Amino acid sequence: MTSALVSESISSLLSWPVGNLMNNDAIILEADRNLDEAIKKMKDRNQRSVLATHLGEVVGMVSKTDILYKVTSEGKNPSKIKLREIMTSPVLAVNPQNTIKDALTIMNKRNVRQLMVHAYSAVLGIISREDISRKMESIALSSIDEVLHGTPVCIIDTKSIEYVKDSSKANFSCAYCGSPFDTKEGLSKHIDRLHNESGILEGDVRHLMD
Repeated sequence: MTSALVSESISSLLSWPVGNLMNNDAIILEADRNLDEAIKKMKDRNQRSVLATHLGEVVGMVSKTDILYKVTSEGKNPSKIKLREIMTSPVLAVNPQNTIKDALTIMNKRNVRQLMVHAYSAVLGIISREDISRKMESIALSSIDEVLHGTPVCIIDTKSIEYVKDSSKANFSCAYCGSPFDTKEGLSKHIDRLHNESGILEGDVRHLMD
C-alpha cells in the first residue's frame, strides 16, 4: 500500500511542468570570465552551474562536474581558466511547459544532469536531476509518514527472519515496529520484507526514475 501511494505521487510529479520545479536563480557570465569568479558565485548562491554567454547569447554551461574533472583533478589553477575552455556546448534546453518526465528523458538520453529552461530567447532558470530527486524524496517521505501515522503493526515471520528475542541484548531495533535485532543485516531484511521495501522507506526513489 505504501509503495503504491508513493508511486502514484511520483507519477503526479513527473507530469508537472518543468517551470514548477526549476531553479530561477541561474548564474550567467561571459564565456571569457575566469573560472574562479564563477566558482565564487556558485558557492555564494549555492548553485551547481553557470551559464556562459557570448554577445548576449548562451553558448555553454559550466557545472561542478566540469570543474571537478576538467580542472581540479588535473591540478589546474581556476584563476587562469576561462569558462569557454571547459564549458559544455551546446546547452540543452527545455520549455517551461515541458514535463519533468520530458526533462528526465532528455537527461538520460544525453547523459547530462542539468538543462536550461528558456522561453522566447530568455533564460528562465535551470532544472537539475538533483532538484528532481530531492522533490521525489520529499514526496516519498511525506507519503510514508501518512501511511505510518500512529503505531505500526508488524507480524514477524520467524521462518524467514531471525531476530533477538531478548530485547535487552539487541544492538538494533526496527524504527517502525520496535522489533529487536542483533545485526544490521537482519534489520535490513526485516524492513525490506515486512515494511514494503527498505529503499522506499528510507527515501531512496532512484529506481523510480529509470
